[in-house]
This record gives sequence, structure tokens and C-alpha cells, in this order.
Amino acid sequence: QLQLVESGGGLVQPGGSLTLSCAASGFTLDGYTVGWFRQVPGKERELVSCIDPDGISTNTYSVKGRFTVSRENSKNMAYLQMNSLRPWDTAIYYCAIQWGFRSDCGGRYDYWGQGTQVTVSS
Repeated sequence: QLQLVESGGGLVQPGGSLTLSCAASGFTLDGYTVGWFRQVPGKERELVSCIDPDGISTNTYSVKGRFTVSRENSKNMAYLQMNSLRPWDTAIYYCAIQWGFRSDCGGRYDYWGQGTQVTVSS
């Protein structure tokens, strides 16, 4: 059974850091583009970053220079390192996958995790 599980969320003060993990099971992550998204209740889901099977990554403007996406295919894992967190980064963060090379982060993501809550507050 294909499954994605996010972890690493929590409460952090402004300016702090968190690393989110996305653990894949039931399949091999190698050939998939992994996307990270976030959503605030009542608002549309927003793309944050993505990384393709070759490790080419893209960050959206709102997180550029602060967030870094990475992957460790040998462990079937992907990560989102978040630095200099700000209150408006508060959201539920999701990882999702689509087959193939989409370093532009476009396309349709077919499988999603359940999300992990990130709260940035003093």
C-alpha cells in the first residue's frame, strides 16, 4: 500500500527552524517528483517547493532563501528544511508525489500525505 507520512511539525518561535520529513512506504520514491504544499484553513493550498528525481529543486518566491527541499532516495525520504520561520508560515504542510521529472513543480500530484501542523508564534 502506497503511503506518505509527514512528520517534524510543531510550534516554533519566529526566526526559528524546523525540518519536516516525508516518509514513503509501499513503493520506491526514486522516479517521483516530490512536492511540498501548505494550507491554512479557509484558504487554498499553496505550493512551497518541489524536487525532481535528479534532485533539481524549485522554491516558490515566498520561501526562497529560507526553505530547502532535499531527498534521500536510499531511505525513501524527502525533507523540507525551514529556516527564518515567520508567523505567516503557519499552516498544515503536506508532501505529495507525481511520477516523473517536474522540476517546475507543475503537473498533477497523485498521492498525498496526511499533513503536519507548523505553527510559528511567540
